[in-house]
Amino acid sequence: SKATVSVLNCLILNKTSNMALRANLSKKRKFVADGVFNCELNEFLRRELAEDGFSGLEVRVTPQRTEIIIKATRSNDVLGKQGRRIRELTSVVQKRFGFPEGGVELFAERVANRGLSAIAQAESLRYKLVQGLPVRRACYGVIKFVMESNAKGVELIVAGKIRGQRAKAMKFKDGYMKCSGDVPWDFVSSCTRHVYMRQGVLGLKVKIMLEHDPSGQRGPTKQQPDIVTIQEPKDL
Repeated sequence: SKATVSVLNCLILNKTSNMALRANLSKKRKFVADGVFNCELNEFLRRELAEDGFSGLEVRVTPQRTEIIIKATRSNDVLGKQGRRIRELTSVVQKRFGFPEGGVELFAERVANRGLSAIAQAESLRYKLVQGLPVRRACYGVIKFVMESNAKGVELIVAGKIRGQRAKAMKFKDGYMKCSGDVPWDFVSSCTRHVYMRQGVLGLKVKIMLEHDPSGQRGPTKQQPDIVTIQEPKDL
């Protein structure tokens, strides 16, 4: 039955997550266990902290404990009153993945520029559509906000039953966007989300092209490979 399958899946995941804590694990099993852990943790926090602007997480493993840094646009709401909510999340993660007492700790970090975060903008667009805002108006509002945050380019795709029974896809874009080669891995922040509307499911895809930033705060530190810099000739 479905209940039996779900229980078995939970047991397998528990076993995999507990195995991740063992030192005598083969490299293949360790990578698989770490991937399952990151995937399930990211899904849990995305659903739990969607209204607080969840924008990703970072896992740091130290000899003493595992540190999980939650990135959000409203970090104070993630912490909660007197840190109550972050302690509740820490307790849930500790029990779910079998960490020892004090073996895991959660931190909240505020996203410096949410206009350059594809995850934050995808969640913002999702909430606008759920509240009944027209698709064009919602998308153009997101594009304007992203471009005002000094992004190099932005592209939004909304697909599904937008109006009527016929499904279609609408694409909105502005600025400069690289889609092929090695550049998108470093310069393009992308995110996919699903919106459960009354008429069906809408798919959202947000891509933001970042500018080169030597400090590394607003974009990658390295230049794009097609940028040519002409040096002044030296006197002999």
